[in-house]
Amino acid sequence: MGEQAFLDREFPMTSANFAYIKKRVYGLTGINLSDHKRSMVYGRLARRLRALGMRNFDEYCRILEDDNSKELHDFINAITTNLTSFFRENHHFEYLKSTLLPELMQRNIRTKKIRVWSAGCSTGEEPHSIAMVLKSFASLSNWDIKVLATDLDSNVVAHGRAGVYAAERVETVPEQYGKYVKKNKHDHSYCVDDEVRQLITFNQLNLLNEWPMKGKFDIIFCRNVVIYFDMETQKTLFDRYADVLTPNGHLFIGHSENLNKVCDRFNTLGRTIYQRTK
Repeated sequence: MGEQAFLDREFPMTSANFAYIKKRVYGLTGINLSDHKRSMVYGRLARRLRALGMRNFDEYCRILEDDNSKELHDFINAITTNLTSFFRENHHFEYLKSTLLPELMQRNIRTKKIRVWSAGCSTGEEPHSIAMVLKSFASLSNWDIKVLATDLDSNVVAHGRAGVYAAERVETVPEQYGKYVKKNKHDHSYCVDDEVRQLITFNQLNLLNEWPMKGKFDIIFCRNVVIYFDMETQKTLFDRYADVLTPNGHLFIGHSENLNKVCDRFNTLGRTIYQRTK
C-alpha cells in the first residue's frame, strides 16, 4: 500500500508518523515492527484516535512523546498481538504430562515444589492448559505448585485472571481435561474450574524490564513471543531465562522459533523443547 493511501484515510498517517510509532514500540516493548505491519498498526491505533477525538497521527504521536502519558498504557495494549488457544501446540502438553512431570516428581521429591512461568500468557489459555495438566496428576495433590502467568498487555492479563471464555474458545480443550471447564448458567460462556485457577497468579510484566521474581522456575513457556524481537533482544531474553531456570530446567518456545545461534545455554530435545545446560 503506497504512501498516498495512508494520507487519504480517515486519519492521515505519514511515513514519519509510522517511523516514530515503530521507534516508540521498540523502545517500550522490544517489539520490532516491520514496514508491512503499517496497515495493521493503522487499524489498531485508529480506534485510539477516535476515542481521543483526534484528527491525525501528528496529534497522536505528540502525546506519545510524554513518558508519563496515560495513553502509553492503551498504546501498548493496542499494538500487542494476542493470538492463542487452549492446548495450542499440544505436543508440548503431552511432553509435560508424559515425560517432564514424572521427572520433576523424582527430582523435586525433597521439596515437593514445582514452579512454572507462562511468559507472554495472552488471555490465559496457555497457563490454564498448564494448570489443567498439573491438576490432573493426583500424586501431586499435596505438592506446592504455582504457575506464574505474565503479559505486557494488562487487558489480556485481566481476561486470563477472570478465567471466563466463549464456548468456541474451549472447544480445543481435550476431553480428558473437559471437567476443568464449567458452563455458566446465565449465558453461553465457560469458566475454568476454581481449583485450576488457584494454581495461577496473573501479573502484568514487560519482559524487557526488571523481573521481580526471586525464586527459580522448573519450566518456562515463552511461545510465539520472541518472533517480535530483534536478534540482540532475543539473546538477552533467553540468557535471562536461563538465569531464572533451575539447573536442567526446561524451556518451551513457539513452532517458528529456535535457539540456534541465539543462546548456547540450552540443549534441544526436539520439537521446540529445550533444557538448560549451563
